[in-house]
Amino acid sequence: MLARIQSALFLPAKSKLGGDHDWWLIGISAVMLCLGLVMMSSASVAIAERLHDSPFYFLYRQLGFLAIGVVLAVIMLRIPMEIWNKLGPALLLAGVVMLIVVMIPGVGRTVNGATRWISLGIFNLQISELIKVVMLIFMASYLTRRGDKLRTHLSGILIPMGALSLVAVLLLLQPDFGTTVVIGSFSMGLLLLAGMRIGHFVVLCTLVTGAMFALAKAAPYRWERVTGFMNPWADPFDSGFQLSQSLIAFGRGEFFGVGLGGSVQKLFYLPEAHTDFIYAVLAEELGFVGALVVIVLFGLFMWRSVVISRAAEARGDRFSSYLAVGIGLWFVFQAYVNIGVNMGVLPTKGLTLPLMSYGGSSLMASIAALVLLLRIDYENRHGKLSGSKDSR
Repeated sequence: MLARIQSALFLPAKSKLGGDHDWWLIGISAVMLCLGLVMMSSASVAIAERLHDSPFYFLYRQLGFLAIGVVLAVIMLRIPMEIWNKLGPALLLAGVVMLIVVMIPGVGRTVNGATRWISLGIFNLQISELIKVVMLIFMASYLTRRGDKLRTHLSGILIPMGALSLVAVLLLLQPDFGTTVVIGSFSMGLLLLAGMRIGHFVVLCTLVTGAMFALAKAAPYRWERVTGFMNPWADPFDSGFQLSQSLIAFGRGEFFGVGLGGSVQKLFYLPEAHTDFIYAVLAEELGFVGALVVIVLFGLFMWRSVVISRAAEARGDRFSSYLAVGIGLWFVFQAYVNIGVNMGVLPTKGLTLPLMSYGGSSLMASIAALVLLLRIDYENRHGKLSGSKDSR
């Protein structure tokens, strides 16, 4: 099914660009990173000044996280995809252990009622961000090894759905509903692309949707978010406060924005302005044009991911093919959910804008995924075989 979808989009099997890297992908990612640094710095000036007596406190920290990410990138770029394929089950086990460890009293760090972080001294590591990368690698590895069983027997779905359910339960205990939705979405997308029967897919989607609805209904604060976004003006100073302030930012931005640094909403009106709601500040300062540019950038990112996936499939590397398209699904789905939340068309979730929002764990996880994509492209251009052919 993956090949049919890619062919329908008229995507080439091999990139026509020369050199050792996909400069389109590098350029798109660099623009998102730079734009994110500028907007994050602008959105955090007021709160950084108040909390830390330094207007660029969060910018300096984000640059530090970026430096760590660059070191991580240099290391990961040297690891062949064949090794990542073999490490899939072990990485999942390590990820599950970390999700359990973070819940141990005295080990995990709790912020605003959520226990998601482990303190590493210089910064707090959010385990749920790393789990996104881990689940992508595991799913791609499983689909490569057991793809034929998935396409022919219902039992072939049990292992990936069991792994997904276990991770989802551990994430919800933190609680982290947003990450659960993201992981569930790209996992289901990969299962469909790998050839899962449509009937099985519909049944699973129905069950997952029902479970998500039940979970949202069971927690009053989640249900308040689900219902509050439909009419934030009904209670603009309580449940609808964050969304109403975000919508005001969009309204002030109009077509060309109020100018870089001119946002009023970031001055303690809009909560989480430099993290979850950075897009609203961007829309206020850069207007409709700037907001549209971000949407186009993530669309282009998805395009390059699918092109790289297609090239990997053409040389028989199913693992890299699944992983590449999975990374694209993750980035685009999370980005568009974040944008939808900022615009009031989706319930509020604690999701960052990949490569743009403030957050060390989020930035490093995004860089790790980007590096995997670049490694796949490198092996495509050099004709490397990772031994990860499908069992078909």
